[in-house]
Amino acid sequence: MGPREARIQRPSEPSDAALVVAAREGASWASEALFRRYAPMVLGLSLRLLGRDDEAEDLAQEAFLQAFKALARLQEADAIAGWLRAIVVRTAHKMIRRRILLRRLGLGRQAAPLDVEQLVSSNAPPDVHAELRAVYTILEELPAPLRIALVLRRVEGCTNEEIAEQTDASLSTVKRRVIEADARLEVALAQSRRAR
Repeated sequence: MGPREARIQRPSEPSDAALVVAAREGASWASEALFRRYAPMVLGLSLRLLGRDDEAEDLAQEAFLQAFKALARLQEADAIAGWLRAIVVRTAHKMIRRRILLRRLGLGRQAAPLDVEQLVSSNAPPDVHAELRAVYTILEELPAPLRIALVLRRVEGCTNEEIAEQTDASLSTVKRRVIEADARLEVALAQSRRAR
């Protein structure tokens, strides 16, 4: 499910608000239902932000842990989807910064090869696969704020306003990050194409 798609709810399913209220009251079935409802969205966003399956699963688990611990602070019970997305984005930012720092210190582990098959349709042309592999290679080198802004804008299709809300940054900061990330990406992709 994409970030902008409305979630279709079957008439027999409790609403997000009802599940949040029940989970706040300690109903484990409600927490489990929220997890099942939003796990695909959280894991998908985690994978697209980090580009690695093993770290994406860790990020998704951490995001749900944080969300369930802080559920009482969610002001609008029916806004859990956006709230979860913001938690994933903030947590991904920390993980990316940590990954970059460890790599600079020579302590980072070797990155697992990118599994492009998980990120793009299997019937996509080979050049799309190659371009996506190049994009994620370039993303690895971007600072966390630029990487997140770029992925949210280009991959998730978020507006600058949505990115500002999810990253807790001003609109002007988000615009600047998107422009800088786009420019770096275009330069790197042009170099990558020339090298082929």
